[in-house]
Amino acid sequence: MKPNDFPKDIQPYLAPTHEGRLVYRCLGCRAEFGIEKLAYVCPKCGQVLLIYDLNFARLKDIPAARWRQIFDYRKMLNVDALKGIYRYHEFIGPVIPTGAVIYLGEGHTPMIEANAALQDKVGVRFYFKNDGQNPSASFKDRGMASALSYINFMVQEGYLSDVLAICASTGDTSAAAALYAAYLPGVKSAVLLPHKKVTPQQLSQPLGSGATVFEIPGVFDDCMKVVEALSENYSVALLNSKNAWRILGQESYSYEIAQDLEYDVSRAVVVLPIGNAGNITAVMSGFIKFYETGIIEALPKIIGVQSEHADPVYRYYLEPDEDRRRFVPVTVRSSVAQAAMIGNPVSMPRVIHLVKRYNELAGEQRTFFVSVSEQNIMDWEILANRNGHIACTHGGESLAGLLEAKKRGIIDRQDIAILDSTAHALKFAGFQELYFEQQFPPDYKISPRRELINIPVYVHPADLDKVSAPGQPLKGKDFEHFVQRTADEISRMLDLKKRGKQP
Repeated sequence: MKPNDFPKDIQPYLAPTHEGRLVYRCLGCRAEFGIEKLAYVCPKCGQVLLIYDLNFARLKDIPAARWRQIFDYRKMLNVDALKGIYRYHEFIGPVIPTGAVIYLGEGHTPMIEANAALQDKVGVRFYFKNDGQNPSASFKDRGMASALSYINFMVQEGYLSDVLAICASTGDTSAAAALYAAYLPGVKSAVLLPHKKVTPQQLSQPLGSGATVFEIPGVFDDCMKVVEALSENYSVALLNSKNAWRILGQESYSYEIAQDLEYDVSRAVVVLPIGNAGNITAVMSGFIKFYETGIIEALPKIIGVQSEHADPVYRYYLEPDEDRRRFVPVTVRSSVAQAAMIGNPVSMPRVIHLVKRYNELAGEQRTFFVSVSEQNIMDWEILANRNGHIACTHGGESLAGLLEAKKRGIIDRQDIAILDSTAHALKFAGFQELYFEQQFPPDYKISPRRELINIPVYVHPADLDKVSAPGQPLKGKDFEHFVQRTADEISRMLDLKKRGKQP
């Protein structure tokens, strides 16, 4: 629809007009800094930053019902800058003109309700939100659309030139960073990956987008330290979730859930895996913004899930006394939730800050953390996909977390759960192959369940001497015999019944 086709009273709101005043705010010393320079940590105390809109209160001047109309009507606009995460422009990047917005098709990924059989098995009504249907096949595109739109804006304003974007990654971040950087002329990208700790599919993505790819010994945490050293000493644009613009973009996940549930999230439970803790930070921040402006009238429960092989956030919240909690990084072990295999998440200070604020606003505990086994992650991923989903291992982690939360009484049958499947299943297909072939190394502690194993069946009847081959097709009666005997053998294996004679 064209703007003139909309109701007269909504037309003035279709194009964003809110004048934001964004600043970096330190979570340690509370100092504030302008956004005219790239910043990742506080120059005074070294703590991580969040971005705040000093004009945010003005958003409350628009009634909540009007905001809902604005977002719902924008769904019908044929304007690229407002098709993706910037449908919620006023809440994500109100200083960025629409002409600087980078849109590659990210955001508004579908929420797919589980079928009756799977919901009965789990005992909870739930949906998968398939963020693997973003352009680079993971949720990281949300943050990159924000971070690269900001860089594009900075270039247009003359604050930046000759940009080198860099990140450490377990795979998905590098794919998204390289893709979005490649779209912008004059922006180059480099990524650091832990050697042999990234799936072949994920490794191919930044290479295909033209990034310079470095593999180093160790795990993601080691790559992150190298990237931090580079960002502190050289002129580079850091694209990890330490970059607060990434958090802004990933808040769109919350806004989409609210809109898809028609802004009633009172019974919603959002379940998501935790890696570097940027995503759970963004989800909490997004719901808080919608709650403070009245767009939603309650804060949903949020459940963060970690594998037993990389669970520092879960361990931190095992201590019920807030004053006695101490964050201790962990040494990670091999995990099929490869993107979440992080023992020292950089966004942990943001998590601590926002969990406290979230629960205070809700007036009760609404954030929870659970840990799950590698076995359950793989079993539930395969079960989900056998029931029509395209869940990655992290989607399996979310589903295993939902079961654990139900077991602990965190959720009940009246709740509606939205599970984050952070990437496309094909990115982690190698783990499914290991499961089906029963080839998992011992350190994963996964024993494939026989009823879930599925492997190809080679069909070659023993009495069939002549078979087709590439470049050597059968003909005539030999081909007819090949087809008939092969069909007979398959029908025997499937126990098919002969059709009755047609009248």
